[in-house]
Amino acid sequence: MHELVGALRSYAWGSRTALAQLRGGPVPSAHPEAELWFGAHPADPARVQINGHSESLLALVNADPQHELGPVAGEFGGRLPFLLKILAAEEPLSLQAHPSIEQARAGFARENHSGVAIDSPMRNYRDENHKPELVVALDRFEALAGFRDPRRTVQLLEALGVPELSQYAELLAAQPDSAGLRTLFTTWIALPQGSLSMLLPKVLDGCVRYLSEARSNGKEFVAEVRTALELAEAYPGDAGVLAALLLNRITLEPGEGLFLDAGNLHAYLRGVGVEIMANSDNVLRGGLTPKHVDVPELLRVLDFEPLDLPIVEAQRVSDSVFRYHTPAPEFALSRFELAAGAEPVRAVQSGPVIALVTRGRVKLSQGNHELIVERGHAAWISAADGGIRARAVAGDDDADGSAQLFCAAVGEE
Repeated sequence: MHELVGALRSYAWGSRTALAQLRGGPVPSAHPEAELWFGAHPADPARVQINGHSESLLALVNADPQHELGPVAGEFGGRLPFLLKILAAEEPLSLQAHPSIEQARAGFARENHSGVAIDSPMRNYRDENHKPELVVALDRFEALAGFRDPRRTVQLLEALGVPELSQYAELLAAQPDSAGLRTLFTTWIALPQGSLSMLLPKVLDGCVRYLSEARSNGKEFVAEVRTALELAEAYPGDAGVLAALLLNRITLEPGEGLFLDAGNLHAYLRGVGVEIMANSDNVLRGGLTPKHVDVPELLRVLDFEPLDLPIVEAQRVSDSVFRYHTPAPEFALSRFELAAGAEPVRAVQSGPVIALVTRGRVKLSQGNHELIVERGHAAWISAADGGIRARAVAGDDDADGSAQLFCAAVGEE
């Protein structure tokens, strides 16, 4: 096992405080810090510290997949199949979805054939993989995810009291299913700018009225309506604001997870979380971003089936161990709540595993080999390692001596 240094990604929606505090860096940071990648994705692999020098995790795995990955090397083409991140959103992310593996392979080949550079901002498909993902909240985490039950969306549209919305509410009421959602979403996301400029201000006026009245008598769609107003302020004149009215509005408390499979439309709004996904960077955007938007391609991959709130509750394995179950074969995620002074717990049976500390300090032990991992840092545990135990150890910045550890591994069939 070796220390693993994450690759820091800076995007406009990131935080100048959250990741800086987590890593023990200067606060505020010089630039918004959005994501810390711990993985072997070619776009930004993490660095493994070995005998005083630094080596890319991607290069390490490529040099000897069998040693680093073990039996799963053959199953996943000699590649680490998951990517672990810490995500810190100060502002909303784009309205987006991810392709299935078949869609990703076809899209990647198509863009290669068309000569779109792999690092082009116009690129949709940067690899051949799909991207199911799970985010677990470290603090309160807000998101839009999946299409809401159409009947409740009709109630929301009617509650805004905007005459110009009546035709759309009637359209969805007449066909309250995935086909109706597809029709309404496609209509809104493709509105000509002139039509959008006339409709959107009236909708936002309706949102303001709704919130004003809600202060006196309370209403069920306050979070959804407030989110629409916040998105309109961040992205004025964007059709994604209308599309957001069709989605589930979700709040995760610390420790709760949100799983999103291929085709699920979503937008993370704010918060800090640990995110694990298949090893991919494929994103199809439909709005709420200055980045490349490709509505036709997004429509090709979207799943319009209404989605129940896709919250993943951790399964308690013991007093200190919690597991998040998803159908993704590429990854599995466990959380360890390590009490001060407690006996070491078995954290890793066998690699490949990335062990990430999100609170306190953790001592990882394998026989006589020990590694102290600080908050915001991680360890790479190869298939050649095994039997890793973890315990919290006191640090200067940790009052009670407890610690929190996440372990990312390959999923089970």
